[in-house]
Amino acid sequence: MDRSFTLTRAAGLARLATVTPRLGRTYAAERNGDPGSDAETSTTALSPYLRRRLITEAEVVTAARETHGGAAEKFVSEVFWRTYFKGYLETHPTTWTDYLRLVAEGEARLAANSGLRRTYENAIEGRTGIEGFDDWARELVEVGWLHNHTRMWFASIWIFTLRLPWELGAAFFLRHLLDGDPASNTLSWRWVAGLHTRGKHYLARAENIRRYTDGRYDPDGLDEQAKPLTEDDVARLEPLPSPDPTPAGKVALLLHLDDLHPESLPLERATVIRVGGLVAHVPGADERVRAADIVAMEDALARASTHFGCPSEMISPGWSDSLPVISAWAPVGPSAEALPTGVLRVRRAWDEAAWPHATRGFFKLRSAIPEILRTVGRQGD
Repeated sequence: MDRSFTLTRAAGLARLATVTPRLGRTYAAERNGDPGSDAETSTTALSPYLRRRLITEAEVVTAARETHGGAAEKFVSEVFWRTYFKGYLETHPTTWTDYLRLVAEGEARLAANSGLRRTYENAIEGRTGIEGFDDWARELVEVGWLHNHTRMWFASIWIFTLRLPWELGAAFFLRHLLDGDPASNTLSWRWVAGLHTRGKHYLARAENIRRYTDGRYDPDGLDEQAKPLTEDDVARLEPLPSPDPTPAGKVALLLHLDDLHPESLPLERATVIRVGGLVAHVPGADERVRAADIVAMEDALARASTHFGCPSEMISPGWSDSLPVISAWAPVGPSAEALPTGVLRVRRAWDEAAWPHATRGFFKLRSAIPEILRTVGRQGD
């Protein structure tokens, strides 16, 4: 499979059209198998487009349900995991700031501890001698993508066999993944470690890897008895912030990397007469990720200019001409941190319906999926 990922909306829609025929029973039966980097992936590879909302969750779920009906349930559930992670981080924002602090502390430990640094360097360069793991490390750096099941194996081996800090592994992923998302990445690593659902961790097992790679890998020496990690401080639940009311009249629209489908934003009575783009890369993003972000933003700016019939550009001082500035809601992460003061943030119906159910475990949100889909169907995306 070509995993170069041209990050435009047209490419995302083309990918969706390609995978839609297998989003039913085929997806449910085959999604855990990793056939290797040279083969068509058993997952959808829609995540780089969804991460930037070049295509929306509502679009892909609608395509799956219209084609497969109830047989698309597993795929729909996986889409809602992405929504769950974002909603959880919105209501537990210190999880992100704690992660950034832990990364800085971990990097300081690497500088001070030569043994730890050597293990870390062997891991990110694919020189551990662990079958499978080393190929995945190189694939991540060279391609910018890994199969979802492989990401779990990799994270588990990193944490429980190599005994490396989870946060440095999460940072390694975030630097290189073309679909690197602050919420999904951070919370997935915490889930594998046993920190997100306390006491419940994920252990990579040789038999499981052998089975789901069709025998390509059969690693020795994995710690299959490790205990979950623990932590002293647990992020507190905070109220979900409210969106801002949309003003009537002329406005400037600010785009960011977490929502690049301005055509479907709920702008109500606002009239967009200027569009600006704000690019805030994830921390340490490598050149491939940064270039992909720029391509995605340029695509969105061009579409916005056509859709609204107005100029669009990367923002610079004075770009909004003193107009009220509206933006799609930027979830916790770099885009939210980079938004200028005073920007009015609107929230999509999808997030508005789902995020209140994402305050604890996933089961609460999963139980609400039928009603959420009815609500979003009434309100649009």
